Amino acid sequence: MGLKYAVLGDIHSNWEALSAVLADAEAHGVTNFCCVGDIVGYNADPEKCLDKVRELAGDSVVRGNHDHYCSRQENLNGFHPLAADVVDWTRKRLSEDQRAWLGNLRYSRTVETFMLVHATLDNPEMWGYVFDKLEAEANFAYQMCSVCFFGHTHVPLAFEKAGIVRGGLYTKLRITAGRKYYINVGSVGQPRDGDPRAAYAIYDLAQNVVELRRVEYDIPATQRKILAAGLPARAASRLEIGR
Repeated sequence: MGLKYAVLGDIHSNWEALSAVLADAEAHGVTNFCCVGDIVGYNADPEKCLDKVRELAGDSVVRGNHDHYCSRQENLNGFHPLAADVVDWTRKRLSEDQRAWLGNLRYSRTVETFMLVHATLDNPEMWGYVFDKLEAEANFAYQMCSVCFFGHTHVPLAFEKAGIVRGGLYTKLRITAGRKYYINVGSVGQPRDGDPRAAYAIYDLAQNVVELRRVEYDIPATQRKILAAGLPARAASRLEIGR
């Protein structure tokens, strides 16, 4: 049996969603884990989610913008007020060791034969968004492997460069030699594509296939935790509509 990676992203402190995804990954024979960032932010279980990802993925994790700001006392001028409130709350919850681990994550890295980045490869520390072919095109010049996984938008899309760049929704994607793929794995903890189920991808390196997985989880339990923690009600209500 070859390597099968679960590629997780934008977990955002959602323990119920992460637990459901890990159970699904185990059921589908996943052997390894990696993460495209934003383990924390928005939801109420930053410590548990961080410790679990650290345990499962080790160094195969890159830094997201929420990871960055939750690990240091930088100003939050560019942040949406809702997100800024949760960053401030999360900073107080994390231990010094947890903040240090988040703060030392790389912006991009290579795992096995593929790359990970949270936002963009051309300027990863600027946290740019990739929603279309034009935005994806800029990344391929910096992509040293045939496959790069990313997150940040919370919307699962795949872009393929074979001369021209094509892109769009995907469920299963066969990786063809000589082409490059820039693949968003969606969000475990706060989907924004209108589907409230947790999203992640499985990359079967032996079969050269990437599969997007959607998993039901206990949304009301996550919502109750958000409200009990005094976090913004909008962070709870958006989960049930996947926006």
